[in-house]
Amino acid sequence: MESVFGVVGRSDSAPDNAPLDMYDTTLMLKPREQWRSGMTYEKLIREMDEKLQFPGLTNTWTMPVENRLDMALTGIKTPVGMKIQGPSLDGIQQLGSQIQQVLSGDSRVRSIFAERVTQGFYINVEVNRPEAAKYGLTIADVQQAVSSGMGGMNVAENIEGRERYPMNVRYQRDFRDNVDELRRVLIATPSGAQIPIEQVAKIWFSHGPAMIRDEDGQLTGYVYIDLNTKDYGGFVQQASNMLTQKLKLPAGYTYQWSGEYEFELRAKERLKIILPVVFFIIFMLLYMVFHSVVEAFVLILPTFYAMTGGLILQWLLGYNFSVAVWVGYIALFGIAVETGVVMVVYLHAALDHRLASGRQITNKEIEDAAIDGAVQRLRPKLMTVFAVLASLVPILWEGGIGSDVMKPIAAPIVGGMITSTIHVLILVPVFFVLMKERALRRGTLKQHGQELG
Repeated sequence: MESVFGVVGRSDSAPDNAPLDMYDTTLMLKPREQWRSGMTYEKLIREMDEKLQFPGLTNTWTMPVENRLDMALTGIKTPVGMKIQGPSLDGIQQLGSQIQQVLSGDSRVRSIFAERVTQGFYINVEVNRPEAAKYGLTIADVQQAVSSGMGGMNVAENIEGRERYPMNVRYQRDFRDNVDELRRVLIATPSGAQIPIEQVAKIWFSHGPAMIRDEDGQLTGYVYIDLNTKDYGGFVQQASNMLTQKLKLPAGYTYQWSGEYEFELRAKERLKIILPVVFFIIFMLLYMVFHSVVEAFVLILPTFYAMTGGLILQWLLGYNFSVAVWVGYIALFGIAVETGVVMVVYLHAALDHRLASGRQITNKEIEDAAIDGAVQRLRPKLMTVFAVLASLVPILWEGGIGSDVMKPIAAPIVGGMITSTIHVLILVPVFFVLMKERALRRGTLKQHGQELG
């Protein structure tokens, strides 16, 4: 570690949804070349998690900016979390403890913590109005003694250059560290006498909510879950089944999954719309280029073969399907279709040259034309593949900031470019030959743009 520093509590700001008992500890790591041999980010987290266990606290490992964004957008500071809603804070806390007990046995759960929403401690000061009136005191006088003597009051400000430091005055800790001492706090009366606050007010401890959350018009409590896997969807599905079997929800109480998993669900819903639209647009563009439904299918169907290389590399690297992975596949489809279109253009040019010569066209002539056209595209296609691989393969070896996002995008493209080469150089010419031989048998073989699709 280069340095360690932390923050206790939360900022004095209404939009800050951090709980009062949260500890933010920021670890500044040394450069990777100074790490122990064989040390990785996951191993470092595992070692720290084993050695840094404190009673009443749970560890959640994340990036500082990511943590603040997650809390601002969903309220959950872990990748996966739960929101429990119901009519009673006591019921929410009890339900959260049950969920924590059920899920803590899962091997994929690094840590889980259900908020103790009702374990706050409060000092109550109830003013005895008749007694205060006997001494000529008002409720405001008593409250001022409580706020200034116990809580403290800023009386001045120390100026040091551009820095400002408030000066706060209150009783020393020895005079306010328990309820009996607080009862002896003195209040000045209008007559000049000083009396203990216990003569005009009742002071006692009580339990209550440490922080009240209200979402969708219901009281809410959070359950934070830190996982040692990136398969959030698979965990949520199995955890939901486990909770359905082992947990009985009281009437009026519900729970829902949140955190980064919530973003994943939204993205999947969008992808259900975007992916069909992408393929439809690709198909329409192909139809506009070749004016043939058959040729459009000949180009778009073998394109799915380009996915196989991406799927294999994705499986080898251990990446689950995510938004980033699908973005990579969409880019791969675009490259595969683009190079396939150019291949078909060259195949048409080679066949049109033979048709324009006026000689009789046979199946052998069609096959020779396909070979001639494919050979002309061999070098450009290989150049395209190597250029893409040279630009994306280094990303798979990188481990810096942002690599966790870029790697899932690059993996499908890198793997798919290899099978895309087979798709463009072999499958497209084969499908082209089959399609033209069929047109020759039907007597509809003509130059490009004159055929009857």
